[in-house]
Amino acid sequence: MPIIEKDPWRAQYFVGVACPEDVVIPTDDEEAYRLFPAHRWVYNKLLVCETQGLVHGPHGIVPRRFPVFSKPIYNLRGMGTGGRVIASAHEYERVQAPGHLWMPLLGGEHLSSDVAVVDGAPLWWRHTTGVALDDGMFDYWTLLAEPRTAVETYCGAWLSRHLRGYSGLVNLETIGGTIIECHLRFADQWVDLYGDGWLESLVALYVGGRWGFRDEARRPAYSVVLFGRHGVRYRIDADRVDELRRSPGVSSIQITFHQDRPLETHAMPPGGFRLAIVNCWDLAAGLLVRERLGMLFRSAASLARGLETGSPEGA
Repeated sequence: MPIIEKDPWRAQYFVGVACPEDVVIPTDDEEAYRLFPAHRWVYNKLLVCETQGLVHGPHGIVPRRFPVFSKPIYNLRGMGTGGRVIASAHEYERVQAPGHLWMPLLGGEHLSSDVAVVDGAPLWWRHTTGVALDDGMFDYWTLLAEPRTAVETYCGAWLSRHLRGYSGLVNLETIGGTIIECHLRFADQWVDLYGDGWLESLVALYVGGRWGFRDEARRPAYSVVLFGRHGVRYRIDADRVDELRRSPGVSSIQITFHQDRPLETHAMPPGGFRLAIVNCWDLAAGLLVRERLGMLFRSAASLARGLETGSPEGA
């Protein structure tokens, strides 16, 4: 399956999608960086700022005004790793680090936008907005049915100027209409909510540089996230998860970590360890399933105690 998905919990979306063996479609930044050398400069946040005329600089150059936002110049693992607000020059002197940059602390609507691009020209957009929690976490994401005209105009002009020669999906992250991140891939977290025929159109784009998705049945949808505490090894009964997948209004459930890998090998936001994602068309249904999932998760330590005392393992 040449749609390269490194996260096994998302491979479910690409099963049965026909794709030629010689065509590679990336879903993560590491693979996209390797595949598109002529355009991988977009992963350099200094250049993303420079091409928009934003005041910015690497750590070592002192900002003239505070607060600023700081993050790694390159971050191919995502999840907002290393991002933070720096409120003052005193704090900046204390926390500056090699390989990081500062940029304006932006305000306004925070969007994740998938864009189908042919030779730099945008042909399809889908915008998602998140309800933020503390420390890089999100409560849930809403896939909007309506356009964001101002964002599409500004970002479309930027794409046309800077991504000539590129055909494929692009994911843009914007705040107040300003681009803060650009990825040469799509957001694979919620592709099952884009509608029938979207994945086939994705393949046609990478095979022949054509985009034909009609998108006639677009409707709002939601991606609900469940977080746990850091430093805990969690376990869950797969059969119980399968039961919840059949809940009305739910499209899919992802268990978003490797139970057999060390915790520190997972890229997670500072605030919590992401356990699961519920994709749904009904927000109330998704929130209810998230609550039930949370009750099913048990830590490995609690399971061991249960076995020692003879208490039941189920949640």
